[in-house]
Amino acid sequence: MSRLRIASDNHPGVDDVDARMMERAIELARAAASEGEVPVGAVVFRGEEILGEAANNRESCCDPTGHAEMVALRAAGERLGSWRLEGCSMVVTLEPCPMCAGALVNARLKRLVFGAFDPKAGACTSLFDIPGDRRLNHRVEMIGGFEESRCAELLRAFFRRRRAEKRRTG
Repeated sequence: MSRLRIASDNHPGVDDVDARMMERAIELARAAASEGEVPVGAVVFRGEEILGEAANNRESCCDPTGHAEMVALRAAGERLGSWRLEGCSMVVTLEPCPMCAGALVNARLKRLVFGAFDPKAGACTSLFDIPGDRRLNHRVEMIGGFEESRCAELLRAFFRRRRAEKRRTG
């Protein structure tokens, strides 16, 4: 049984800190888009302290693991001097994929707040429920759909531009 809560207009379970962190993740996603990266931003935090933040960097780093979530988790682990991110939260503009969802569980993250759902690769309820799977040794509290329309529009606009560029050059 999934532990996902859907954020509605009054965003139950989401507070002002989450909202500020999502604003930062959206800024990071916009910056990624301007660099030709898929616009996804992630912030790992505890209380009001940002421990790690990142945008997708797969293209610029030629790294298949260069997802915003993975890079932000690494930065947070380095900052804390531990791979265990107990008591930490993450906001991310897009529902994590299987690789990133598995990393959240392995990092012992407390909670995840994400924006847009990903029906093609989402592993936090869309296709799989890795952070809520009771067979695993840790579960992550999840809130999905926070600032969903803003996050989804970043992705739609990016791929519209990409398709238009491909038509012009191809």
